[in-house]
Amino acid sequence: MPTHYGRSRRSFLKKFAALSALTASSLPAAVLAQQQKALLKRSVKTVSPNNRLQIATIGMGIIGFIDTVTALSVPGVELVAAGDLYDGRLAHAKEVFGSHVVTTRNYLEILEREDVDAVLICTPDHWHARIAIDALKAGKHVYCEKPMVQDVVDGKKIVRAEQNSGCVLQVGSQFVSSIVFEEARKQFAAGAIGELNMIEARYNRNSAIGAWQYTIPSDASLKTVDWEQFISGTKRRPFDPVRFFRWRNYWDYGTGVAGDLFVHLFSGLHHILSSNGPNRILATGGLRFWKDGRDVPDMMLGLCDYPETESHPAFNLTLQTNFAHGGGGGTDMRLIGSEGVMDLGFRGLTITTTPRYTPSKKQVIDGYNSVRTFSKSVQQEIIDNYEQYYPNKQSTSAEKSIMEFNPPENYDERFDHFIHFFNAIRTNGSVAEDATYGFRAAAPAVLTNTSYLKKKQMRWDPEKLVLRA
Repeated sequence: MPTHYGRSRRSFLKKFAALSALTASSLPAAVLAQQQKALLKRSVKTVSPNNRLQIATIGMGIIGFIDTVTALSVPGVELVAAGDLYDGRLAHAKEVFGSHVVTTRNYLEILEREDVDAVLICTPDHWHARIAIDALKAGKHVYCEKPMVQDVVDGKKIVRAEQNSGCVLQVGSQFVSSIVFEEARKQFAAGAIGELNMIEARYNRNSAIGAWQYTIPSDASLKTVDWEQFISGTKRRPFDPVRFFRWRNYWDYGTGVAGDLFVHLFSGLHHILSSNGPNRILATGGLRFWKDGRDVPDMMLGLCDYPETESHPAFNLTLQTNFAHGGGGGTDMRLIGSEGVMDLGFRGLTITTTPRYTPSKKQVIDGYNSVRTFSKSVQQEIIDNYEQYYPNKQSTSAEKSIMEFNPPENYDERFDHFIHFFNAIRTNGSVAEDATYGFRAAAPAVLTNTSYLKKKQMRWDPEKLVLRA
């Protein structure tokens, strides 16, 4: 998608007004605000009323509302239906997006609608595969939130369903559409950090909400929640509003920190490196602080081996999430190479290079080196033949150089991710993260959990997408 920065405020407002008129006669205030931020300093093609796309969102939780607002910020997209298992969210969908939006507890009713071109699947993880496959079979394009699967056995099923349907499927890990990660990809390919040998990635938090202690509504009951549908396919349990509204805390419905957070790191790093993923995964961790009845860890460490490929050398990846990080938390990724390091965050990247320098004669003789323990005659022989011992003519300076890249203010990679999705639908094109790519990001995340639970290393074939003995 072409982007141009530095346009005048007047030019932007004129274009924004025209795009808003084409998008809908009366967009919700939340969508207008998001659209104004997203379109600022951008050049986006206008959309003919005949080429509008009608969407439905299945799962109107936190990310369901965020994704829906962002999707509707893309010109030419309209929401016609929404599904959720809690009546309060269905009521709020009408409050935010308009009374014309059809709401239902049954996602199959949405898939039967002829006016729905695409669905956004924003449900708890244990529903992703089932709804995605049903939607593709119904001829709907699919935007499926990460991780694509809760269990690796479902990965190839979705890949086949995507291939058989002729529809577009994109997984919602927006890093792969970020201009920051695209710049990192270009810099890595250009050899900016030399030969990669290690990556460190962290996703830390230190708050109750960050640790998934989401607020539970006062009207939660068997009357307002379809509990039987929610637990379908899992262990039967009596109604528990905590499990329903804080589902990420339980293995029955979620994928823990690996499926929620590590998967972003996998998908983003795979984009930078053009990588298919690791072939060995090992994890440890535990429940260290948030002992509120959850059965998933609040601290996890992962280690991954990546084999050598045409696009990158063999390297090791370390992963960390800590939900009680006293430093305040934060997200960062560091690619470490033989010539420099690349630090990535949400708001930009920095490449720092420090030349590998040749030691001076003084450093060889008087520095922390074995020569100082040799006899005087041998020391003198080394001094006299210094260039034979150190023939490398690299710099004798260790001075650092720094390069920075920052996106424009209000930049939103999620918006770009939806643009890629809708453009692929309109042009019968490809997306940044299809089912195969999404599986290659989800599988090592899910297998991190398997390693943690089974206390053993997991071997994975990232090419054939199968577990190895």
